[in-house]
Amino acid sequence: MDQFIQQLINGLSWGAIYALIALGYTMVYGVLRLINFAHGDVYMVGAMMAYYIAHWLGFAVAPSAAGFVIVMVLSMTACALLGALIELVAYRRLRSQPRSSMLITAIGVSMLLEFGGQRVFGPDPKFFPQLIESHSLFRAGSVVMTNIDALVIVVSLALMIGLRWIVMKTRVGMALRAVSFSYDAAALMGIDVNRVLTLTFMLGSALAAAAGTMVGLRNPKIDPLMGLMPGVKAFVAAVLGGIGNFPGAVVGGLLMGLTETFVSAYLSSTYRDAVAFVILIGVLLVKPTGLFGRVTVEKV
Repeated sequence: MDQFIQQLINGLSWGAIYALIALGYTMVYGVLRLINFAHGDVYMVGAMMAYYIAHWLGFAVAPSAAGFVIVMVLSMTACALLGALIELVAYRRLRSQPRSSMLITAIGVSMLLEFGGQRVFGPDPKFFPQLIESHSLFRAGSVVMTNIDALVIVVSLALMIGLRWIVMKTRVGMALRAVSFSYDAAALMGIDVNRVLTLTFMLGSALAAAAGTMVGLRNPKIDPLMGLMPGVKAFVAAVLGGIGNFPGAVVGGLLMGLTETFVSAYLSSTYRDAVAFVILIGVLLVKPTGLFGRVTVEKV
């Protein structure tokens, strides 16, 4: 029983990170109908930016909660600007072209970030600084919950609530929902569609950067290719929940984290990565719209 509870804590912690990345996938798909394969690499850039910012500002040698917050906010800001740049340079002019053109461009942007990252950051793995000292927050028998696990879950939850507030309670969120319904109708209502799409990329990229920063706390080894598998798993999580659906992305991310952790604990860590593809195939065969997705009919 202790092992089950311990794996449940680990799974929720990883699931919260997958959920943050999956929200970026689902936001972009919701407004642009694009699977942004470069999103996992933005998560990598977020971790790298946090690494360098922590060293530049001296927080790498002086761990503190304030230092962690400053590093994460600056990393989120940098990746938000990167997301805006990607939307402006890579996708904006292709919006009227066939979807396959944007999909191929997304793969190209992903490869550019991966191999450009090796050029800029160096191909060698880096060890993320301990921005917050790890200690046990709760202990019962062999079950241990560290302050890092609690931090990841609480910060992820706060960011998800903040995103939902922006989308559901603000004028910007109303514009975002209008654009996701129809570009033309939103434009006729006076909404600047380009600005809304840029904001969508900025929000998604900022969440990915937060996920990258928190992964650095749990798994200190980071490298330019670290976004590949988490990006794929977060995409599967978004599909599992129903891509384009916000609550679905959160539920899908948590289910992905829990499934992956329990498979590693009770079967074999060899299947840790394969389980994502098994879930993807299962969803596409049984319920292609995902758990919360709806079937849509397009008039021709």
